[in-house]
Amino acid sequence: MNVGPGVRRRRRALELTLAEVARRAGVSVPFLSQVENGRSRPSMSSLQRIADALDTTAVEILAAAQEPRPVDVVRAADGAATADGTRPLVRGPQRLHALEFTGDHDWDREYRHRGDELLYVADGAAEVEADGVRYRLERGDTLYCAAELPHRWRPLEPGTRVLVVGTTAP
Repeated sequence: MNVGPGVRRRRRALELTLAEVARRAGVSVPFLSQVENGRSRPSMSSLQRIADALDTTAVEILAAAQEPRPVDVVRAADGAATADGTRPLVRGPQRLHALEFTGDHDWDREYRHRGDELLYVADGAAEVEADGVRYRLERGDTLYCAAELPHRWRPLEPGTRVLVVGTTAP
């Protein structure tokens, strides 16, 4: 999936230079240029840093890279996970975003964005912090939070699988 055009559109809409976005994201200017030109695919963590620098989310950048579909089925074989264990469950620029995370997750990064978010622990256990309060979730547990609140999560066991479903405000 080529996220480059969406990154470039967002950067230009904010009237930012490549150098400014690269500095904010902690990536090199040549790397960011390659991303924008479709010659390099950033890891999910790099994409999240770029999204932060552009005051948006990685999910919104990924969604913008796809065509809208009024009905879409994502088969397990079609939605292969990225190298860092993230698998999109909804494609296209929708107001609902769903991702499946398997493996490690960046606890150091807090998320805040418009909309709502639901976390469901499909396997294993996870620790979630929402608005400064920590919760331990086991297999089958869910946590909802207004996404404007600072929130983050991490797996507590190997093989933990977490589904994150979020909405964005219109």
